[in-house]
Amino acid sequence: MKEILFKYMTRFTSMSEEEQQAIMNDIVIEEYKKGTVLLRQGEVPTKCYFVLKGCIRQYSIHEAGKEVTSNFYTEEQAASISNARRRDKPSEYTLVCLEDAVLVVGDIAVEGDMYNKYNQLESLIRQMVEEKFGDVQDEYALFIASTPEERFRSLQQNRPHLIDRVPQHQLASYLGMTPESLSRIKKRVQQDERGK
Repeated sequence: MKEILFKYMTRFTSMSEEEQQAIMNDIVIEEYKKGTVLLRQGEVPTKCYFVLKGCIRQYSIHEAGKEVTSNFYTEEQAASISNARRRDKPSEYTLVCLEDAVLVVGDIAVEGDMYNKYNQLESLIRQMVEEKFGDVQDEYALFIASTPEERFRSLQQNRPHLIDRVPQHQLASYLGMTPESLSRIKKRVQQDERGK
């Protein structure tokens, strides 16, 4: 599992192998069972995660009781709910493992100490956040401007592994539609693909 993290660190920094190994010795890797809640809506986040294996769902429950899925984090993605301006701000989301997972677990309280100890680590994290932020902006703009079928086709193209890994009702929520609509769209898209 650590080779996934090595690959990721090499992509974003020019750290020597010794520096990477030192960081690897300081990080915590934990295994979690399917269904484990990592953070509940309303709790103050104290941890951040990097997925080595598995799938984490991010969702919230609105006042009317409606559950809305806002993201899925899979291999080589960071799952973090934090607010740099207010560290005591309760989370608006719940994070739960949809599969058995192997995660790098970071403690938000000691983040600064890690940056001081490893100079390039802050640059690595900043680059990861900037890349993810750019992706989120692009995904949101596409989501707003697209039809439900276009959203599904985009998912098929950009994150096809989610279609088989995630329960249909959660996938439908993530795509902003009902499970029945998703079912109809999947059927229509399959028929279109067979007709080609």
